[in-house]
Amino acid sequence: MARKKQYNEAEVVEKAMNLFWKKGYETTSMLMLEKEMGINKFSIYSSFGNKHGLFLESLKLYKSRVNITLNKLKKGNKGVEDIKDFFYESINSNLKSGNRNGCFVTNTYNEFSNNEDEIIKNQMNNFMNNLKEIIIEKLKIDSSKDEATILKQANYLLLAKHGLAAASRVNTRQEIEDYIEMIFDAI
Repeated sequence: MARKKQYNEAEVVEKAMNLFWKKGYETTSMLMLEKEMGINKFSIYSSFGNKHGLFLESLKLYKSRVNITLNKLKKGNKGVEDIKDFFYESINSNLKSGNRNGCFVTNTYNEFSNNEDEIIKNQMNNFMNNLKEIIIEKLKIDSSKDEATILKQANYLLLAKHGLAAASRVNTRQEIEDYIEMIFDAI
């Protein structure tokens, strides 16, 4: 007979996500996860297979939250203004809560860029490609832009979003807002 879990899986994944988000995958040890999650290694292995499986669940949780903001961006009809709103929304919750960890997806994208982990690299690439496609669709609303301009601006905005994620870890709200305004002055 299987033992009943003595913990709420959603709650422990949330705790693991916050730890991975703050420390990164490589730096986070199983001991740190046990302590943060309040469960033992056996329970982690039983529920998630291993640290990698738990990390994938953490990414899934984070992306489900980001998808709320992405869906709002997709549904917008104001073009560049929608993208600008997305930039502001992506930093507002972090700054409001005092979270200075940047974007978990961007942090993971950077950490795994030279890693052999194809599962995580594919997830990150799919996420970034999806974001780029949404940005392209928003830029196309301005019919005066040709395809080459749209692609250049989409690349610029995607890179600026990476920069914004890094800046939100160390810069003040005013510096970040100035950065966003300068980004969109160039579009």
